[in-house]
Amino acid sequence: MLASILASGLAVGAIYALIGITYNTMFATSRVMSFTAGQLGMLGGVFGSLFMLRLGLPLLPALVLTLAACALLGVITEYVAVRPVLKSLDQHLYVLSTLALALMVQQTAAILWSTEPQPFPRLVGLGEGVWDEKYWLPVAACAATILSLEFLYRRTLVGRAFLAVAEDNFAARALGLPERNLRIASYALAGAIGALAGFAGGQLLLAFFANGALLNFYGFVPVALGGLGNNRGAVIGGILLGLFQQAANFMVGGIFSSVAVFALFIIVLLAAPQGMFGAPAARRV
Repeated sequence: MLASILASGLAVGAIYALIGITYNTMFATSRVMSFTAGQLGMLGGVFGSLFMLRLGLPLLPALVLTLAACALLGVITEYVAVRPVLKSLDQHLYVLSTLALALMVQQTAAILWSTEPQPFPRLVGLGEGVWDEKYWLPVAACAATILSLEFLYRRTLVGRAFLAVAEDNFAARALGLPERNLRIASYALAGAIGALAGFAGGQLLLAFFANGALLNFYGFVPVALGGLGNNRGAVIGGILLGLFQQAANFMVGGIFSSVAVFALFIIVLLAAPQGMFGAPAARRV
């Protein structure tokens, strides 16, 4: 039982961590929490099943098309739900604009795809039992994503430009950095990361339109636990959340595991409102 808890907990936690990184990537350049992150994960599973099972495409073309489609949705999110809000005096309207877009995406998926969970194919056909690919693929995808982002941010000029905009977008704009283009690029990148979460975790989550709402919440929890904007914290928070959730599923099961997650979430935020790895917010006095 312990091996099953660890395997499923690490896999589910890696999916939640990837959605948390999706939140962070969009937030970094816009200071907007886009509630389309979970829908991007949902579409990763839907597009993966569509391209591989219904259209019969091989793994690599299906993965590339899935990432591209969700990257496009990320760009659309920036244009439709984020950019108009950034021009508004009341920038908290992003809660309504991004949530409205997320609901539109979810209902469109339900109409055009299916309201029932659809199967997701095996991707590489390796492993069995607790070493089955459905358990280690999400973990491998999460590790590859965080390493790639670290390389992007620390070793490339584009990545350093992302960090500059995230640190102070006004100063970055004054230095001549193309803030709008970088924001669009970050939303495209976030779309691809969200798609990877759904694609790598498709065998666990299946291709189901309702996964969007689930991932929106469970992907936000690692962000809150790890500290907003902290990708490493999101990974640690996601893994801990996955392990705790799966252990609760085995011990109490059903709705009580969700209650346990909510209780843990509230307790941690009461103890550390800025998250376990976030810095306390500075306030000018």
